Amino acid sequence: MAVRFIDHCCDGIRALRPYEAGKPIAEIEREFGLSGVIKLASNENPLGPSPKALAAMRAELDGIALYPDGNAFALKAALARKHGIAADRITVGSGSDHLLELVARAFLGPGRSAVISRYAFAIYAIVTQGASASLKVAEALPPSHPTQPYGHDLDAMLALVDATTRVVFIANPNNPTGTWLKRAALERFVAAVPPTTLVLVDEAYVEYVQEPEYPDCSKWLDRFPNLIVTRTFSKAYGLAGVRVGYALASAEVTDLINRVRLAFNPNTLGQSGAVAALDDAEHLRRTLDANRAGMAQLAAGFDRLGLPRIPSVCNFHTVDVGRPGRDVFQALLREGVIVRPVDNYGLSNHLRISVGTEAQNARLLAALARVLA
Repeated sequence: MAVRFIDHCCDGIRALRPYEAGKPIAEIEREFGLSGVIKLASNENPLGPSPKALAAMRAELDGIALYPDGNAFALKAALARKHGIAADRITVGSGSDHLLELVARAFLGPGRSAVISRYAFAIYAIVTQGASASLKVAEALPPSHPTQPYGHDLDAMLALVDATTRVVFIANPNNPTGTWLKRAALERFVAAVPPTTLVLVDEAYVEYVQEPEYPDCSKWLDRFPNLIVTRTFSKAYGLAGVRVGYALASAEVTDLINRVRLAFNPNTLGQSGAVAALDDAEHLRRTLDANRAGMAQLAAGFDRLGLPRIPSVCNFHTVDVGRPGRDVFQALLREGVIVRPVDNYGLSNHLRISVGTEAQNARLLAALARVLA
């Protein structure tokens, strides 16, 4: 009799739907016999990484037969200087989603729960289910909300926190909607959450935000011992391919997270690239300037096409295409343009479209016009 191993894994794993990553360029070129495909699907930096980061990583190539620094001394020291925080309050990992998984492993489990908002980053649900904890989903603000359609409703989230809740996941700004929470509202929320419940604020897109009322939650860590802030080098710093992220928290929480972190991550190239990237303010400035121009270029194009979009402060727009988004996604693939359907979030008529170069943005808009016609 054949063994069904799915019957022997935990309930959370059986119920999981794996994360749907953006399609790689090589796959689409093979599948459709195309060349010159562009990818505007995964919110990557179209300028690429800092030249300083590339040089630092190349300098490490001769040593990659050796294991990385398991404590990431140089990277933690650079992050400690950046945030004005002790190194023992920093956890590094292979991308910020790795940190989310570590938090779930350390603090969730059977009989415990996590709270998220509708339309929140899909990984929160995945790591919660993977830990066999229960997931409580608060309804988001309505599409008709004047400033934050589809955004986090903090009152609804707070109402779901109970004695079983160990983690509340909040993305600020949020992916895939691009919505964000103001300082006063988020500060009130964190203060109202019981001290036994951790509040994880995911700031993966923090560098792109230009709003004066946007909070840098890393500055609140001394006031709120139950706060965790995660960040990444995959977006504005252009290092998605080497996977580097980090978490900031109290020394006690950091110690517990590090107990479940496997040794030797991030890898050697990621550590050296991230340290150098932090030292290249000029490249970050060019990135942000290009993003502002690209967001405006895409917004104007969507307006010309009559396509509503969710207000975004990130490096992407989530656009209502007025028909099943996955059908438009498939049609755009044949045009050599990769975007991101978000029907898995319940946004069945939307596409998430990342900012590219000026030429890539123009190509996307022309292809979209042909497909919709």
